[in-house]
Amino acid sequence: MAKNGKSGYYIGIDLGGTNMQVGVVSSDLKLLSQAKKKTKAEDGIDGVMSRIVEGVVEACSEAKVKLTDLEAIGLAAPGAVDPSEGIVLAADNLRWTETPAAQILQKRTGVKTYLDNDVNAAVWGENRLGAGKNSKNLLGVWLGTGIGGGLIFNGELYYGPFFTAGEIGHMISLPFNPPGERSLEHNCSRTAIVNRLVKLIKANRKSKLVDLAEGDLDKIKSKLVAKAYEDKDELTVEVLDSAAELLGITLGGVTTLLSLDRIVLGGGLTEAMGNPWVNLVEQHTRKFAFPERCKQVKVVASTLEDRAGLMGAAMIAMQRHEEK
Repeated sequence: MAKNGKSGYYIGIDLGGTNMQVGVVSSDLKLLSQAKKKTKAEDGIDGVMSRIVEGVVEACSEAKVKLTDLEAIGLAAPGAVDPSEGIVLAADNLRWTETPAAQILQKRTGVKTYLDNDVNAAVWGENRLGAGKNSKNLLGVWLGTGIGGGLIFNGELYYGPFFTAGEIGHMISLPFNPPGERSLEHNCSRTAIVNRLVKLIKANRKSKLVDLAEGDLDKIKSKLVAKAYEDKDELTVEVLDSAAELLGITLGGVTTLLSLDRIVLGGGLTEAMGNPWVNLVEQHTRKFAFPERCKQVKVVASTLEDRAGLMGAAMIAMQRHEEK
């Protein structure tokens, strides 16, 4: 039982630009139910919030939990957020700017709601329950449409005064590239890797991806890239290994800067590529970390995968609610 006599149930929401996941989590960190919905950002904030509420009701129904039994809701949203004020400052894929998301959802549900960034939530989930367990200082890097990051110092999420701590994707990795091709996200996200492969194929480079995609290059996504890499397709290996090296160079520098002992990689690209590619990133990270003792850093894949953000959001709500 929770300290106020309620049953100790929490909602975790992982809100993405395309999909959302909603789950009921017990105070002993068991995921009791899960609901998935399309985000449909084009319908505006009212439409998105309506689907979130639908997901909450559906998840509660499956778990046989009433809304009035809930202690709190944790909402993990993409983009720049101010957790202290519950505001999404800017989320391009949701088309939200200065949106008081926590307040809006709390008003609709009647349940106290806490907001955080989606990757922060995922990293918190991994730190407490997954691949980052028992590490007090780690960086999480999620590779998908873009690259998001979250940072944990001394066992707690670290935000910094501008709430940008951990946002490694926006670091400039190749300053002499043309504009729009300079950051880590521009070069190592799933989007960047797929775009580069398609560009090279259109420039007459041979690749098994053409057959795997049945001639439709728009079908090239993480799973096909992973299959081509596993099949040792020359072009795919070249592009993915180059991305692993650049990512490792950046992570090696960050390891030295922050003296980290663990880095967790997550997101759709990581899940598709699996441990062989993660191990390659680790090799490059260790190569470029300084001094010798920093080369002990471990680079590991997420184990919670698509449950990381949901669980992390619920645990953030749990912690903040208990601190009230």
